[in-house]
Amino acid sequence: MTIREILTEPNKLLRQVSKTVDKVTKEEQILMDDMLETMYKANGIGLAAIQIGVPKRIIVMDISKNGQENNPMYFVNPVIKNKNKEFSTYEEGCLSVPNQFAEVDRPATCEIEYLDYYGEKKLLKAQGLLATCIQHEMDHLEGILFIDYLSKLKKSMIIKKLSKSKKNSETLVI
Repeated sequence: MTIREILTEPNKLLRQVSKTVDKVTKEEQILMDDMLETMYKANGIGLAAIQIGVPKRIIVMDISKNGQENNPMYFVNPVIKNKNKEFSTYEEGCLSVPNQFAEVDRPATCEIEYLDYYGEKKLLKAQGLLATCIQHEMDHLEGILFIDYLSKLKKSMIIKKLSKSKKNSETLVI
């Protein structure tokens, strides 16, 4: 397995809509393995393929708590079938928007149809953190980041901070 680089905002690729996967092959499984390893290394709970520069409709997640056994989940071509009209609020962060957090309202429950790691069709009824996480990751497949739910002012402040820190990290001091 390979640890991949996680793209950070601002980056045009993160705003790209991901393409449907025709069939889950060994190539997609290797990608999912790499994504999971990358996510664990970055201490994340979810990662979309586009976040490592691969525009495929693939997500990996693991919302198990510290001290619990890992419980990886794989979603290929996920589609939300039903969303609850009731909302819940979680403070969200994102590996592509490092060190930035904000409260986001999302449907409290949802049903997702998807293909698993082996290409088998599945249906998942998600609630709580799982529902929030899957919706957050599915937004990535549409080129949407959690900061897009914030006010223009908050969003622009975050993007300025990220742009500034990106420029500073690219500076080479010898």
